[in-house]
Amino acid sequence: FTTVKLSSLRRHLKTHSDEKRHVCHLCPKAFRTATLLHNHVNTHTGNKPHKCSECDTAFVTRGELSRHRKYKHTLEKPFKCTICEYSSVEASKMRRHVRSHTGERPYPCDQCSYASKDAYKLKRHMLTHTGEKRYECYVCQARFTQSGTMKIHMLQKHGENVPKHQCPHCSTVLSRKSDLGVHLRNLHSYMEEAVKCRDCEAAFHERYAFLQHRKTHRNEKRFKCAQCSCTCSQ
Repeated sequence: FTTVKLSSLRRHLKTHSDEKRHVCHLCPKAFRTATLLHNHVNTHTGNKPHKCSECDTAFVTRGELSRHRKYKHTLEKPFKCTICEYSSVEASKMRRHVRSHTGERPYPCDQCSYASKDAYKLKRHMLTHTGEKRYECYVCQARFTQSGTMKIHMLQKHGENVPKHQCPHCSTVLSRKSDLGVHLRNLHSYMEEAVKCRDCEAAFHERYAFLQHRKTHRNEKRFKCAQCSCTCSQ
């Protein structure tokens, strides 16, 4: 992390600290800064002070409002991938996307061999070690460690109560029509510039086909030692 402002550096350094002095008076949660606590309390009270000037939507934080405006109104995507046609509203999403080309997984689990392209997926993975089940089925109250597992449960066990939206291009089934739209845009939309596989000569104009192809290289040991019989995947 680099910045031209000393105040920004000080604020960033707090993200590495475990000290959480600001405690919510409505629940056991605590936060590093007063601003984070204030935003959290708003989630309890329902107060949304940041209102969009383009529509009737309001948000808890200024950052959420800014993100909403970019996604829904200005439609600006200033961060563009140099390898494919992907572009993003946020720099963090672009960094995560680039790792799909490079294969970089900078977030390793300290309890098993799993490594992730982004911190959120690592945090979600860690629940498999702690056993925490934060997602609850609203039909039968069964609990799950991951939201995806809960969605699969609802489709399989309570299918009559949950609308099903089948992707016309693959076996994916989603519970919401909006999720299907996101799935189609992200995985099945045509890309003018083909995405090339870094392990062979294959190239694809659809992200889903590219991801399916990448699975064929999984656990493939392409790197051979010149002095012995050892082969490695990396």
